[in-house]
Amino acid sequence: MRIQVAVTAADGMHSAFMRTRATYLMVLLLAMQVTGYHAQPPEAEIATTEEAAQVIPMRLAAQMDSLGIAAKDIQFVVDKSERRFDVIAGDRVLRTYPCVLGEVPEGDKMMQGDRKTPEGVFGIRSKRLHAKWHAFVWVDYPNAESRRRFAERKRNGTIPATADIGGEIGIHGVPEGMDHWIDMGADWTWGCIALKNPDLDEIFPYIQAGGTTITIVP
Repeated sequence: MRIQVAVTAADGMHSAFMRTRATYLMVLLLAMQVTGYHAQPPEAEIATTEEAAQVIPMRLAAQMDSLGIAAKDIQFVVDKSERRFDVIAGDRVLRTYPCVLGEVPEGDKMMQGDRKTPEGVFGIRSKRLHAKWHAFVWVDYPNAESRRRFAERKRNGTIPATADIGGEIGIHGVPEGMDHWIDMGADWTWGCIALKNPDLDEIFPYIQAGGTTITIVP
């Protein structure tokens, strides 16, 4: 690209100023051409962000529609050692998301305060949006098997006789803008399973209290 600049000056000082300004404009325009820089209005950037946010929750929905899978057919499997949250239907894995666990990730939850994520097969009690954690899906812990293990551990002295079994275990998101907490892979919850907010948004509409199950394996 050629750039032609006409400079007319009444005196030497004005002429020097115009030459300097012309040189600056030439450098700027050439840099813009090389880098592909283009100005984009803020409205366009916002629209792009909103469009992306709408597309993400549709991915699982579109996949379920194409395969004829109903909400009642999906279940969850959490692999603690891999920090992996799978959405499955039958023997088909529909989606896999990264997740993080309780601060003490290894081993089954034994009692309140141990900050472990429980292992086993659990139902879902309820789900709701959450002011801090984006959404909260209440997992059915402790269930009958959890109580059986808890009682056995008390009998054999693995845990104190005064221990409480605990509760309020769930699947939840992160504060807005903190999805990188999941990418870091560091376990920080008190026993819950944490997902990125867009990933939680994908599965949230299909979670059925009393129907969806979550299997948590070591």
